Amino acid sequence: MNAEHRYIFKKGSKKHYCPECTKKRFVRYIDTHTGELLPDQYGRCDRESKCGYFLNPYKDGYAKAIWEQEQGNKTDWKPEQPKRIKKPVKKPKRAFIPVEVFNRTRAGYEQNTFIQNLLTRVAFPFEVQDIEKVISLYHLGTVQNGYRAGANTFPFIDVQGNIRAVQVKQFDEQNHTTGTDFLHSIIEKHHTRNSKALPEWLEAYNKNETKVSCLLGEHLLSKYPYNPVALVEAPKTAIYGTLYFGFPEQPTNLLWLAVYNLSSLNLNKCQALKGRNVFLFPDLSKDGKAFELWSNKATEIQKRLRGTYFHVSDLLEQLAPQQDKEQGKDIADYLIKQDWQLFRKQEIKETPQSEPELDETSTREKSEKSEAPKKTFFSQPEPLPKVEVFQPEPIIKEQPQNWGNDIAELENYFTGIELPTQPVKLNKSSTIKDCSLFIDSHLTTVKRNNGNRTFLPYLNRLQELKQVLTININLYES
Repeated sequence: MNAEHRYIFKKGSKKHYCPECTKKRFVRYIDTHTGELLPDQYGRCDRESKCGYFLNPYKDGYAKAIWEQEQGNKTDWKPEQPKRIKKPVKKPKRAFIPVEVFNRTRAGYEQNTFIQNLLTRVAFPFEVQDIEKVISLYHLGTVQNGYRAGANTFPFIDVQGNIRAVQVKQFDEQNHTTGTDFLHSIIEKHHTRNSKALPEWLEAYNKNETKVSCLLGEHLLSKYPYNPVALVEAPKTAIYGTLYFGFPEQPTNLLWLAVYNLSSLNLNKCQALKGRNVFLFPDLSKDGKAFELWSNKATEIQKRLRGTYFHVSDLLEQLAPQQDKEQGKDIADYLIKQDWQLFRKQEIKETPQSEPELDETSTREKSEKSEAPKKTFFSQPEPLPKVEVFQPEPIIKEQPQNWGNDIAELENYFTGIELPTQPVKLNKSSTIKDCSLFIDSHLTTVKRNNGNRTFLPYLNRLQELKQVLTININLYES
């Protein structure tokens, strides 16, 4: 039998699907006598280190059996059943809601119950300019017609400016939710009711495995690259947080984002938060299940996102009565009962400066003259930004070379508050036993090494402590 070279690898660049790893990297054997390919299982995957599948027709008896058959001899040899090759199914490309469809929601605010409640019906109505600003910041909108007329729209826009979902929320005059929907679902129902074919974009959009696949406010992360992030469950809570704690123009202010609901906190959504300081505020729940769930998830996500710090606030768990826990209240339920002006007292009393930059002297003078030194949200209202969310500014990765303003601001803050005498939990792995000693030693270090990136963690820890104290002070006072 001279069959040494009868079966060879098929020449050429064409590859087949490997029966083992299913990647299209498989070179099959060909019968040089007939020009036919051998059965699917004979060949070699060229992913040698990651797969290594190789079935040689000379090794398993195939070549000998074929030769015996051609000589008219009987053989009991039977080839192994070939593995069924499952060709990978290509996932359809994610579809987004078109800008022109989204833009139709950006009107009708006079009939928007949620917006009108904030202007006239809540215990402490907000200023018109603040409501206009929060509308522009988060691109809130209105359903103007149909069975959801008057409902508010919360768009989930990713960092690239793609509109991934638009949640529709209907509220009563106390801003309690009375109905929940999605814009794409409303449009689909309208077409179905009127026996109309669905738009092409909606046909494609319905094939998305998940609709709410990013954070509410995610598009703001590139515009405000240094702000610590406050992460909550519901979009409404993020809006309240912004209105109470101030807008994110100042890097020290919280940037409020929402995940959508309790179970929506996951690694995929949090990828956009990589490298940020994130403060999580889970809703209350009976037996603290919500807090426990988010604490466990935050621990796992932090391990996967290098340089990202998650701190799950337990303030509501400690202070809320059992009745509130059973009702599942959130931070918004407590904020809305308070006067928002008390939360932003300094911001309101400050007069705009001719120069927007703050130097060390002016910051200290303002702090000394302020009537409420415990408040740290100094941002000044700016003109309404143009709605250019679809072309976000690039993230600035460079760190400032001089920390003078940061150091002065931290000194002013810590000297303007009453430091806690009890230990303070900075994060899951760090507890500060003596705040005064911690602050003095860290400030001394950053002053001596101003601008030296090796000592940047000392500055970051001081800023983290400031955020923890600020959040706890404001919530406790409320």
